[in-house]
Amino acid sequence: MAVFLHEEDIPEGVFAPGADIAVDTETMGLITPRDRLCVVQLSDGGADEHLVRFGPGSDYAAPNLRALLADPARVKLFHFARFDLAAIRHYLGVTATPVYCTKIASRLVRTYTDRHGLKDLVRELLGQEISKQQQSSDWGGPVLSDAQKDYAASDVRYLHAMREELDRRLAREGRTALAQACFDFLPHRAELDLAGWPEIDIFAHI
Repeated sequence: MAVFLHEEDIPEGVFAPGADIAVDTETMGLITPRDRLCVVQLSDGGADEHLVRFGPGSDYAAPNLRALLADPARVKLFHFARFDLAAIRHYLGVTATPVYCTKIASRLVRTYTDRHGLKDLVRELLGQEISKQQQSSDWGGPVLSDAQKDYAASDVRYLHAMREELDRRLAREGRTALAQACFDFLPHRAELDLAGWPEIDIFAHI
């Protein structure tokens, strides 16, 4: 198992052809237009994770990364896809579809709990422990620490295995089609966030 750090783009051919890709992002904060995209984490479910770091003033050209994220033949796996899709759309200019979100799947099948964070899911579904200590660290610095790199990699390391278990539970509860409909809407939800409706439910009566 290894974590590879790349600057501004991924090399060609680092992922298995046609493999679904786990994706996560690290930004300077939670307001997408204000807080720049610093790191994109990627995994094809194999032994390695790849991190792409963007420096201050980056033009986010990243042709290989953009092509990967926009590839309609690869499902992109996220945990809380809504945020990551908005960051990718705003900074990289691509819509990363098709989408699978482990947080939405968890909310649909783990109705016995309100704990749907990645750490809780990894613990319950896979029996593994991950640290979230670096979650609020400075991702915009000139150097990423080993702790930051390991944290970033852990955010995509388990998504493929989690999807397998969540898919079994979605099928068991008869909610597979409902989950897919939610996943299909996620890029539009991200666009609403970027367009100024982040916390407003436009479907609500009031």
